[in-house]
Amino acid sequence: MAVTATASPRERFGGLLEQHRKIVFKVANSYARLADDRADLAQEIRAQLWRAFPGYDESRSFPTWMYRIALNVAISHLRDAERRDRHSLPLDESAHEAALVGGIDEPDERVRALEEFMARLDPLNRALLLLVLEARSYREIAEILGLSETNVATRISRLKQRIRNDTSFTG
Repeated sequence: MAVTATASPRERFGGLLEQHRKIVFKVANSYARLADDRADLAQEIRAQLWRAFPGYDESRSFPTWMYRIALNVAISHLRDAERRDRHSLPLDESAHEAALVGGIDEPDERVRALEEFMARLDPLNRALLLLVLEARSYREIAEILGLSETNVATRISRLKQRIRNDTSFTG
């Protein structure tokens, strides 16, 4: 959807959101396990993006701005879910597995290992790994996460070492 300079803010936002909608789904899928939770998180991300849109500086990269907001919403969502989970009973493991698969083909073992690895990461490292898998530059990752490029490089190096040391990847 091409957005003209004379488009209303709602039309500009709608066009940009449509153009970069995969970001919302990638973040939601990385931070929520159950289909309903992913849908709720995706909706909350879109709502927060809309609320923040008036402050968007159009001289900056929209995907970078979008990732920053989406990841902040997802991390808050994760923290809220952890607080709720402390006060609830766990699901039956077989029901949880069925919900994860949700009728789609079984993922490859490496994909499953990566998903399990990511689920064990703290929110910041999960966001970092998601952006690395998206092939974002260190500079863009630094801008999205509010870190220095040196800090990003150090954290990525540590994550790579953790992956190399993780037995689920090596057998």
